[in-house]
Formats: sequence, structure tokens, C-alpha cells
Amino acid sequence: MALPVAFFALFFAWPVAAIVTRGLKADGAWRFGRLVDVVTQPDIRHVLWFTTWQALASTALTLLLALPAAHVFARLDFPGKQLLRAVVTVPFVLPTVVVGSAFLALVGRHGLLDELWGVRLDTTVWAILLAHVFFNYAVVVRTVGGLWSQLDPRQEEAARMLGASPLTAWRKVTLPALAPAVAAAALMVFLFTFTSFGVVQILGGPAFSTLEVEIYRQTSEVFDLSTAAVLTLVQFAAVGAILAVHAWTVRRRETALRLVDPKTTARRPRGFAQWALLAGVLASVAVLLLLPLAVLVRRSLDGWGLGYYRALTDADGGTFLVAPVQAVWTSLEYALAATAIAVVIGGLAAAALARRDAGRLVRGFDALLMLPLGVSAVTVGFGFLIALDRPPLDLRQSWILVPLAQALVGAPFVVRTMLPVLRAVDGRLREAAAVLGASPWRAWREVDLPMVRRALLVAAGFAFAVSLGEFGATVFIARPDNPTLPVAVARLLSRPGELNYGQAMALSTILMVVCAAALLVLERLRTDRTGEF
Repeated sequence: MALPVAFFALFFAWPVAAIVTRGLKADGAWRFGRLVDVVTQPDIRHVLWFTTWQALASTALTLLLALPAAHVFARLDFPGKQLLRAVVTVPFVLPTVVVGSAFLALVGRHGLLDELWGVRLDTTVWAILLAHVFFNYAVVVRTVGGLWSQLDPRQEEAARMLGASPLTAWRKVTLPALAPAVAAAALMVFLFTFTSFGVVQILGGPAFSTLEVEIYRQTSEVFDLSTAAVLTLVQFAAVGAILAVHAWTVRRRETALRLVDPKTTARRPRGFAQWALLAGVLASVAVLLLLPLAVLVRRSLDGWGLGYYRALTDADGGTFLVAPVQAVWTSLEYALAATAIAVVIGGLAAAALARRDAGRLVRGFDALLMLPLGVSAVTVGFGFLIALDRPPLDLRQSWILVPLAQALVGAPFVVRTMLPVLRAVDGRLREAAAVLGASPWRAWREVDLPMVRRALLVAAGFAFAVSLGEFGATVFIARPDNPTLPVAVARLLSRPGELNYGQAMALSTILMVVCAAALLVLERLRTDRTGEF
């Protein structure tokens, strides 16, 4: 645990504490009264209300649209199921900037709806809600569908034989068993939408602002660190409460049910109702998930040519110090470095947490590992500039600063992917290796590594995709001559002109293709133990 603890202390706790201290401390005295002053301001109350309201609405809408798909993946077997599973998961690994760009191309000015019917939704809350459903659809499908596929269907069949209708049997038998998974998925969706930044920044405009967007505005535009610090503390408290409830629901899911092999529960669709459900899910996936991506690709083409892609090689536009295409290689280099860091840090943490003799303090660190997913990435990025500005850690001019910030987001995914597999390794195998004279390192290399190799590759793939799309922290610390893809897309969208818009769509398409390719490789490596989030 030494290296993971040191890493999170130096590159997460210290930067966050630095910006909070800078904002709440003046002339050597703490200004805790500033907390009340900020949260009682009418505009801040509006931001808090909108952040909570849109997160609740996004969560409810995601559950409504994704639960039927979870049932289809859990109970029905049909051709192309694995490919469809990969397609459904693609939006989750896409950077939020790409999601915002895709919906901007669909519902924004000169978007598909605008051209066909003269309808624009980019300045309404519906664009944000639909983009959040697009992004979090896979969370519900994977989390709920993964458990649903392991529930014994004979229990529901017994209720049907005793006279219960299909709806009653589902409501009284299946739903109570699924409740922990539904609650866990809902909490994760709420967490992601509560801390939404890229989607709201692009689609919300000046009318809508979440806590994360307001922290960015107060930090980079208004330069009011005091207000930003208060909002960071509010978000930190909310995220901590969400993660505590999520940990409780996960423990219920792990201990309260007897599960069966998921390969035995899926059957070919039978009857009109099942075929209609399958058709409805396929239609919703096509409209909700595939259409925005298709429109994004279409908008990236100059007519039907590649003019916008060719323009990416030209640095004369004035938006960047280098050609925009350089952001592709910069992002790949940063993401590879971040993946290596995340795999080392997350792998060591997962190995420590998987030990059956781990103490309560070590197990408590498991919850802390999730905090970087919910704490303001804007705060972390700006905190890097404040905290890491003097020896022995003066990293403001170092290229490693961006991979370190990206690894903070990737490491929790590594832990969540590897931990169940490591816990499943029989400890007696290690003990037998030790009795035969193997050192702890050799026992891990000969016993654990062959069993967790596939999970390790999947974890590395998720860390790579997540690092590639990190935006909130990178927007502060990426150098002007080395922008990442998400930062380059955001800069292009912030400038007027058809060429800038087309280049933003082209870069978003490239980023989407790279993330989708990484996910398809993961699906080939996926096993039943490593296939869930």
C-alpha cells in the first residue's frame, strides 16, 4: 500500500488541499464564514439546485431507457449479441467532449434536427439529459444486466406456476433481487451526472451550469479562488456521501444472493412480447447511441470530402501553436504513460485490498480510491499548478504532469477490474508455492500473474481509454504547444467559423475511433469475471 498511498497523497490530496487552503485562508486566518456566504448567494443556490435536479432527472431517464436493455442482454440470446454489447459500451469510454460534440452535431445550430425540422435543443436542458443518458446507458446495462443474468430464472417461473402474472412475478421476485444492483447503478449514474463538466460546458451554454462548470468558471474566468474552494468542499461532501451509500449497496449485492452460471439463463426469444422487446431495444440503441455518432462522423466531412481532416495538418489557423493533428500523437503518448502509472498504482492497491488479512484501514482505502472520479477534476488540475510549483516537486513545466492527472482517473478502473479476480485466486496456491521454496515475488509471478493476466490487460485498456479522454484537469495543465485531443476539440468549438467547427468534428471522430477500437479489443479479452464495470 505504500506506493498507492504516497501517490494519492502527493497528486490528489495535496493539490486539492492546496486550492482549498488558498481559497479559505487569508492573512493566516481561516474564513469559514465564507462557506455560508457563498452557498447563500442566489446564483450559487441556482447552480446547486440545477446540479442536483439534472442529475436526478438524468438518472431516472437512464434507468427508464436502459433497464429493458439490461433484461435483453441478461435473458435473451440472439446473433450479434457480443457485438451489440460492445456497441452499447462505446459511449461510456468516449470522452465527454466527444459526447458533447456528437449531440451538438445532432441538436445544435446547423445540426440534423435543425436542418430537417428547424428544431434546436442545444440551449435546452433536454440536450444535456439525452447526452447523459447516452454516456451512462452502459453503466445500467452492465451493472444490472450482469447480476440479472446470474439470477436463477426458476424462481420467477415458480411464481408464474402459482398464478402470478408476468408483471407480478417480476415485481415480487426479480425486482427485490435486482434492487441492490439497480441502486448501485443509479448511484454511479448520479455521481457521473452530478459532476458532469464536458457535456454541460459544450451543450449548456451560459444558461446552465453544474458545480463542476461553476468551479471552472470561478477558477479560470473570475479568478475567485475563495468561491471555487467552497464549491469544491460542497462537491467533495456530496461525492463522499454518494460513494458511502454505493459501497453499502455493493456489499449487499455481493452477500445477499445465490447466483447461477449466466450461460444457462439466456434463451432464444420466444413469442411476440420477447421479439417486440428485442426490436424495441435495438431501435432505442440505434436512435439514442448510434445516431449521434453517425451524425458526428457526417459533420466531420466537408460535404462528402476530407477537407476538414486535411486542415488538421495546417498550423496556420491561429488556434494552436502546432498543427491540430499533433494533438493525436500527444494524446496517445500521454495516455500510454498514464496507463503505465495507473496499472502500477492500481495493481498494487488491488493486490493489497485482495488479501484476506487486510486490516480495516486498508479496506477503507478502497473507498478513497474512488474519490478522484467524483471530486472536481478542475480543482485537481488547478491544484496541480498551485501545489506542484516548487522544489522538490516543481512539475509545472514537465510533460509528466498531464499523465499524472490522467492516471488519477484511470487507477480506480484498474482496481475495480482487478480486485474481483485477485480475490478469486485461491490463497492455498500461494501457500503451496511458499512451502516449495518460492519467494513472495516468484509466487506472485508463477501463481497470481497467469490467472490475472487477462484482467490486467482489460484494466490497462480501460485506463488507456479513460486517460485519453480526460478533460477537466488536462484543460488547465496541458501546454499550448502540446494540447491533448479533448482540449483541442474544446478550443476549436469555442472559436467561430465553419472551419473550426469542422476540425472539431474531425478530431472528435478520430478520438471516437481510437476509443472504440480500444474497447473492441477489450471485448475480445473480456471474461465473465472482468466484463462488468
